[in-house]
Amino acid sequence: MKYCILFVFLWILQACDSNIKQEQEKKIIATLFPQYDFTRQIVQDKVKVVLLLPPGVEPHSYEPTPRDIIEITKSSVFVYTGEHMEPWAQKIVQQSRGKSILILDASKGIELMSEEDHEGHGPGCTHHHKDPHIWLDPVLAQKMVDTIFQGITSVFPEHRDFFQKNAQGYKEQLERLHQKNKETLSKAKSKKILYAGHFAFGYFAQRYGLEHISPYKGFSPNAEPTPGRILELLNNIKDFHINTIFYEELLDPKIARVLSEETGCNIVPLHAAHNVSKEESASGMTYIKIMENNLKSLQEGLGCHE
Repeated sequence: MKYCILFVFLWILQACDSNIKQEQEKKIIATLFPQYDFTRQIVQDKVKVVLLLPPGVEPHSYEPTPRDIIEITKSSVFVYTGEHMEPWAQKIVQQSRGKSILILDASKGIELMSEEDHEGHGPGCTHHHKDPHIWLDPVLAQKMVDTIFQGITSVFPEHRDFFQKNAQGYKEQLERLHQKNKETLSKAKSKKILYAGHFAFGYFAQRYGLEHISPYKGFSPNAEPTPGRILELLNNIKDFHINTIFYEELLDPKIARVLSEETGCNIVPLHAAHNVSKEESASGMTYIKIMENNLKSLQEGLGCHE
């Protein structure tokens, strides 16, 4: 009898331990900060959401470690931007075959633009990579929220009503952000965003009738600035009497500094929201706050005044 009781106790203990482990696995891993923030705005405290990139890590040169891949394949949902932003995600797709994990492409249903589609991408473009930076357009961000909501609801149907309410409320915030951008940027004296960083603001520029010029050739994560494109920035500053050049987060703004020294123009941050710094993470930074700060930078740099 004692052995029977002991056996039952051990069986219950093992079952509880198994349930705890299963509960720990109920998490969502997102690659970049926007998808992470969109997801946590929807699920809030119902499911754990993890940002794959550590705070402060620049994403364009990022490659997942074997440990990262193992953690992702153990999670419930993996949210990424798409093959054009994270080409390495195909490794995750392959590793996840046969496992109960949802691989969620947040660009699903959005028609991506190529270099030829963007105004002001500069001369010399001979290849046609797709632009993955859809999250910087608040209208497309709303579509991403819909895609994420639908995906995570299929995995956690018990929270559908809660997720739906949060997703709708968050989309309303994104729409207000869009309307504020539209109103403010319509007053811009200059329509040129001279960005001394990766070519990230193409969708944003097209949405609000602006032109985007970057020294980086193409949208590839491995893209590098070229002398010809830097010269193009320099000529634009001089020819159009531009007084501001914007620089990218998490990178040394050396190109912006060189151009500033050459022309006397101001350098102002413009955050592409790929990731956040350690300080931003600790302060509770959000996508909407980043975009509100960007609008202030653009107001200053483009002369958006009455």
